[in-house]
Amino acid sequence: MSDVTALHPGDTDLSVATGRTEALTGIAAGLAWLLAAVAAAAFDDLGDWLETQNYAIGVGVFGLSFIVLGLTGRWFPRGAAWVTRAGPWLIALGLVLTLWQLAAAKLGWLPQPFFPPPQGILEVYTFEYEELASHFLASFRLLAVGFVIGTIAGFLVGVSIGWSHKAGYWVHPVLRFIGPLPATSLLPIVFFAFPSSWSASIFLIALAAGFPVAVLTWSGVANVNTAYYDVARTLGVKPLGLIFKVAIPAALPNVFIGLFMALGAAFSALMVAELVGVKAGIGFYIQWSQGWASYANVYAALILLALLCSGSITLLFRIRDRLLSWQKGLVKW
Repeated sequence: MSDVTALHPGDTDLSVATGRTEALTGIAAGLAWLLAAVAAAAFDDLGDWLETQNYAIGVGVFGLSFIVLGLTGRWFPRGAAWVTRAGPWLIALGLVLTLWQLAAAKLGWLPQPFFPPPQGILEVYTFEYEELASHFLASFRLLAVGFVIGTIAGFLVGVSIGWSHKAGYWVHPVLRFIGPLPATSLLPIVFFAFPSSWSASIFLIALAAGFPVAVLTWSGVANVNTAYYDVARTLGVKPLGLIFKVAIPAALPNVFIGLFMALGAAFSALMVAELVGVKAGIGFYIQWSQGWASYANVYAALILLALLCSGSITLLFRIRDRLLSWQKGLVKW
């Protein structure tokens, strides 16, 4: 007997409706971006912007791509699904680009050089990408080293306080006295106490990142259910094993909350350190560009900084999802 799969009329109707939604969303998003391209190409610029034509071509290519993805959902379902899901944002972004183009480069509603048009930012990426890349790498290196040192130190301090009463007696008062103090308030002391501005910045970022990790790790370890320890002891787990096999895994949700808080604090300390003492990095580049009234460079650097922040948070979410996959059935993420 052969298996026969029945196709219900409702399934066909649902498929047709989905295809129609994908097509309409793709067309709407594409038209919004084509409108931005027309706004850039059809009118003369009030200023001297070198990348207007390339900007219009690039935006137009994106617009046509959205239309094609929406119309070819039968053959490229993933692309069509992405356009449908991101459609409202794509439409809004296309309209924002159109208004931004008209207000800054065509009609003069936004004062220059404080609000450059999008092609002005494209010029920075086209002609100064090497310098921007060097400053971006400098910020990334400074952030990564300071964040890693601070979170490791904070994690060890938190575990020791949460596990050992003696450590809590000696370390807890110091943590409560120094921890709430903003790391940036130590700038006048730190930059004189350390041999270089780079090492001083590392200390500030590590201090800013270490405190929330220490507090949340301490809270997680201290609040582990004692029944878990009793069960582990009956299974023959030794005291050191209780820390690594019971206390730390049970405290990981709190640890990751501390890591997310530490990441925000580390970025704040990074910007202050680069604006004050370090001679390389996104913060330094922003300050230098502002001094020369190169606000297109300022916005280009801010976009890179936003990408660095967003990428770091996304990476941390991926790590959390991998290590805490057992929580998905208990906690709604």
